[in-house]
Amino acid sequence: MPSSFAPDSLVLNRKLPLWYQVSQSLRASILGRTPEASLRLPTEEQLAAHYRVSVLTMRQALKELEEEGLISRHRRRGTFIEPGARRGAPRRLLGSIDAIVAQQSGEQTTILGHGPEPVPGELTEHFPDLAEVVMYRRLRCDGENGEPTNWAENAVRPDIAASLDVKDLERWPMTKVLRDAVGVRIGRITDTVEARLADPLTAELLKVPLLSPILHYTGVTCDLAGQVVDVARIRYRGDRFSFSVTVDAE
Repeated sequence: MPSSFAPDSLVLNRKLPLWYQVSQSLRASILGRTPEASLRLPTEEQLAAHYRVSVLTMRQALKELEEEGLISRHRRRGTFIEPGARRGAPRRLLGSIDAIVAQQSGEQTTILGHGPEPVPGELTEHFPDLAEVVMYRRLRCDGENGEPTNWAENAVRPDIAASLDVKDLERWPMTKVLRDAVGVRIGRITDTVEARLADPLTAELLKVPLLSPILHYTGVTCDLAGQVVDVARIRYRGDRFSFSVTVDAE
């Protein structure tokens, strides 16, 4: 018998729309759920109580996930996770840490290696006080067909890495592991996305032609004191991912 679906906890940021934060947190929970978890979601009322929001807010969050194709809603039967849901829709990034977690969740992850390394030259500005960082490399594949979608390198401060269980990275993105497992109080994440050409290693790992277009994401994570704790560099297949940013005029 499948275990019940349990959504993650969420600390709400009053500067962002509540429905958006709830939808991104629930999205990460859906994509990161265990294989044996039930496809049936709790009721609107139960989810609203869990996230401490109104039913109307919860309904709007669920509508967002339904439009993306992650869930389906059936009158009198309930709300269900779509077992064949894919991650093809553009991500809407509004400055939420849970949006970053949601963006990176829900794929099969293989640990390619991890260990201490000299700080790469291009990262010295982020770690001026360190000679070494602990580097984690992971390959992510589509959960449905096993096709490689992206590979990631994370440079983490050694004192933070000492509390990190690498097995957590097989299930959760680094941002979630740092915040929820290690207990880092994240103050800011700065994202940069740019177009690049696949180098030999990226082409081999992602099974794309050499020099084909890829999306190169860099995420610099700082704690509340402003110290950089992690720098993520992720190479996405250009034919599988797109990003969108919404800017409200008022």
